[in-house]
Amino acid sequence: MSSIDGKWDCISQTPMGDQPSVMILKSNGNAVTGTNTNMLGTIEITNGKLEGNVFTWDMEMTSPFPMKMSGEVVITGDSLEGKIAAGFFGKSGIVGKRQAGNA
Repeated sequence: MSSIDGKWDCISQTPMGDQPSVMILKSNGNAVTGTNTNMLGTIEITNGKLEGNVFTWDMEMTSPFPMKMSGEVVITGDSLEGKIAAGFFGKSGIVGKRQAGNA
């Protein structure tokens, strides 16, 4: 199983441009908990699951408007890459790198 614990600097490639965020993730078996923080605030990660090197999760944004999001990325060492489904915005790409010293 791939290690996912740590802080991840991420870029979501949205229709509104690249959106940086920091995900803080912690695993317990294949369950993953954490947060995603961007310029609008911090969102709890729910239903996080790591199966092999595939991480899936949900988030519910409340500001500036309510929106449910879900993500699926592949973890390769200290990198992640995949997609986030963001309500009526559709799917956007996401890439990330684990911060040094946070493995």
